[in-house]
Formats: sequence, structure tokens, C-alpha cells
Amino acid sequence: MSARRPSERLRSPQPVLRRRIESGRAAMDQPNVTGDGDVPLTARFWVMVVLTGVGSGLFGVLLMLLLFAVADLAYGPGAGEGNFEAAVGAASWVGRVVPLLAAGVIAGLGWYLLRRYVPGRSDVDDSVWTGDGRLGFRRSLGTSVLSEIVVGLGASLGREAAPKLMGGVCGSLLAEWSGLSTAQRRLLVACGAGAGLACVYNVPLGGALFTAEVLVGAVRLPVMLPALACSSVATFTAWVALPNGPVYPGLPAYPFSLAALVWSVPAGIVIGFLAVALVRLIAWVTHRTPRGRWQLVAPLGAFAVLAALGLAFPQLYGNGKDLAAQAFGGVGPLWLLAVLFLLKPLVTCLCLGSGASGGLFTPVLATGAAFGASLGGVWSMLWPGSPVGAYAMIGAAAMIGAGMQAPLAGLAIVLELTQTGFGLMVPMMVATLLATAVARWVDGYSIYSARLAERVTPVAGP
Repeated sequence: MSARRPSERLRSPQPVLRRRIESGRAAMDQPNVTGDGDVPLTARFWVMVVLTGVGSGLFGVLLMLLLFAVADLAYGPGAGEGNFEAAVGAASWVGRVVPLLAAGVIAGLGWYLLRRYVPGRSDVDDSVWTGDGRLGFRRSLGTSVLSEIVVGLGASLGREAAPKLMGGVCGSLLAEWSGLSTAQRRLLVACGAGAGLACVYNVPLGGALFTAEVLVGAVRLPVMLPALACSSVATFTAWVALPNGPVYPGLPAYPFSLAALVWSVPAGIVIGFLAVALVRLIAWVTHRTPRGRWQLVAPLGAFAVLAALGLAFPQLYGNGKDLAAQAFGGVGPLWLLAVLFLLKPLVTCLCLGSGASGGLFTPVLATGAAFGASLGGVWSMLWPGSPVGAYAMIGAAAMIGAGMQAPLAGLAIVLELTQTGFGLMVPMMVATLLATAVARWVDGYSIYSARLAERVTPVAGP
């Protein structure tokens, strides 16, 4: 009998119940309950997961408070915590231009000195995908602080890059301190990075899926369990100072409609091609950033162009949160949403190409929302049945899912950001599926892999 029913001790880690069920089949016949692989989930590792979550949450709070303080100082009280576009729109032309010019000076000088004199690695994605998970604390902290300052002053970049980086740094330092293996360190860094994103946007599920889909590339139990734990701890920790509600509150619960479902098919295909074009543009500007002393003046020139465009379109300032909110609410004329859909990725790439560091998540999300609202608004004239805001949510999920090459994370994050839209789940899934599949078929790069630095050593041939 024992020969026919070998012990479950063959699994690693060993289960508490050693005897198999009556059928004699192994629990490992279900693939997601097999062993931990090269990353054993030891008790020490779990302690570091919790501590990484706490550290990620605290760094998220500090960085967001810095962002809010800079925005309030530049554009008036309340600009940092939800009234950024209104504050920018109410400012005089001098009040709009001067903060961005200041951001250009700070960015040029700050990043020039940081990159020249402070050693260390500060790229979370590269450290997980091709490195050993080690990150430099001083270089990463300086990059993060500069990033939040320039975003608070109006640069068209995302706010999540800094907390994502510092969450990864927490994992790197704690893994080094506790003597974890290289494989454990990489997973802990990935969990910290996803937790950093999760806590500043209040998207714990989305942050965990971001860890699994984007940073690790495997949605399986030995990855999802620590990812969920780290993201939930970080999000809960951040509630000490950050809101625990949706980033986009007050949106209606858009119901399902056949019109939206039919629209999601061609829209998803088009968004897939648009995502490829956007990712390629991101890659192009990333690898053509200024060299030498041109790094000192390039951000000033880029931010001056953004300031000039912002005189007519204040929605271009900042990471795009207000633009996405406008699209989700179906506010504004369709021509304006169409113009913002064209301009937002261009000014974001302009800022990125100047050498400034920042995130791309919200700018890409806002681009998809503006596209969905403008194109969906036209569709609703031909086939009434869904408001403009519903098409914006579908477009946002499809664009960010295709842009990240992570459809599950894209869908979850949009739902958590709005805490509504469940009636649109099927159209959102269809559009995100098609957009991600098209982008993968045509190209396969993401907004993260497109920004990887050039390899120092040549890639070996097949």
C-alpha cells in the first residue's frame, strides 16, 4: 500500500498532513500547489515580507507627503491632494510657467550630480529581471526625492516610480541584512516594488498582481502569497496618512450594455496597436537622453515646452490623474479629450527623454481613458446605450494592460482605482485581452522593458 501511495514528503515544503486522500492522487497534481522552487518560503523570508511591506508603506507615505507639499507650495493649498488641475487652471500664466521652469533647473542639476557622483543601482525592473536584486540606497533615495519634486511641480510623469523604487530598496536591504538567498532577494524586491505601487494608489490586489505578472512573470502560489501579504501590509500601513478610498471617487456604477461590448472589440484591437506605438516611442526617447553637460539644460527645455502647452491645456500638467478623472466622469467636449489623448503621451515622452526620472503608469492610463472617452463618445452617437465615462474605463484598462503586458493587473488596478465598473467587466476584459494580445503579437515590449538600459555584455546567440 505504501508503495502505491508514496508519502507527500516528496513535496517541498513538506505538508503537515502526510497521508494522502483515499484516491491516492497527489496534491501536486494541481500545478499551483507544487513546491516553492528555488525560492523557499521560510519563516525568515515571511518575516522579511512583512517588514518590507511596512517599509514600503512608510516610504510611500513620506514620498506622497513630499509630493503634496511641493504641489501646495507651487500652486496653492489643496493642489497636492486632489485639486491639482483646478489649482493649475486658476493660476496666472506666470504661476503656471515658473514652477515648471524651476522643475527643469532642479531636475537638470539634481540628476546630473546624482548620476555623476552617487554610485549604485536604482532600476527595480532590471535588478529583478537580469540582476541579483541589489539596489543602492543613496542613489535610489535621491532619484525618488527628485522624481516626486518634479512631478509635484507639474512634470508629466507618474508619481508611482519613487515608491515602487523605495519599496524595492526595502526588500533589497532587508534581504541582505537577513542573509536571504539571491532568488529570495529578487522575489522580496519584486514584492516591495509592487507594494510601493499598491500603497500610494490604494490598490493592494493590483499591486500584488503587478508583482506577479510584471516583475516575476508567474501567477502561482509561491509568488502570489508573499505578493499579497506585502501589498496588503504596505497599503494598511499607508492608511496612517493616505486616503483609504478610491483614487477616483464618486463615479457612477456604469451598467453593462451591448453597445459597449461590441465597441470593445475594434477598440481593443486599435488600442493594441496604439500601445505598441507608445512603447516604441518610450524606448526611442529613453535611449536618446542627453549626454554630458546637456543633461543640465535638457529638462529645462522640455519642461518649458510643457509649460507653453499647459497655458492652453492645464490637464497636461502632472501625472494625468485629473485627465483620467475627467474622462471617467464623461466631463468635457469630445474634441478636447481627443486632443489630450494625442498630447499627453507626447509631453510625457518629452519629459522622459530629457533625462527626468518618473513613472509611466498614470500617464498611460490617462491616455487610454482619453482615447476611450473620445472614440466612445462618437460611437455612442451612432449606438446609444453607454455614457462616455464607461468607454473611458474600458479604454484605460485596455491601454494599461497592453502597455504593461499584464492584463490581470491592468483590470484589477482600474477596478480598485475607481471601486466601480464591475458592470463593465466583460467589455473591459474583451478590450484588454485583444489589446494585450495584439501588442504581444506585434512587438511584446512593455513600458517597463522598453526602458531597460543597454546590455553591457553582448547577448549570447542561440
